[in-house]
Amino acid sequence: MHDQKQRETTDRTDAGPEETAAQRRQRRAQFLRELHEARELRDRVQPRRARAARMRQQMRMRTFRWF
Repeated sequence: MHDQKQRETTDRTDAGPEETAAQRRQRRAQFLRELHEARELRDRVQPRRARAARMRQQMRMRTFRWF
């Protein structure tokens, strides 16, 4: 995984300041995948905190008004 990040960094510097929309979307998709993976890991490692966060989210959704 580290090699992939290093490759992405070198690709970005070779491309220069102009970045295509496809490259940007690809980097964003990779970032979102890693973010999701990190959240899942955190939830597994800290189940009590994860449960509290789920409860807070449920309360937010209950109090949100759908018009």
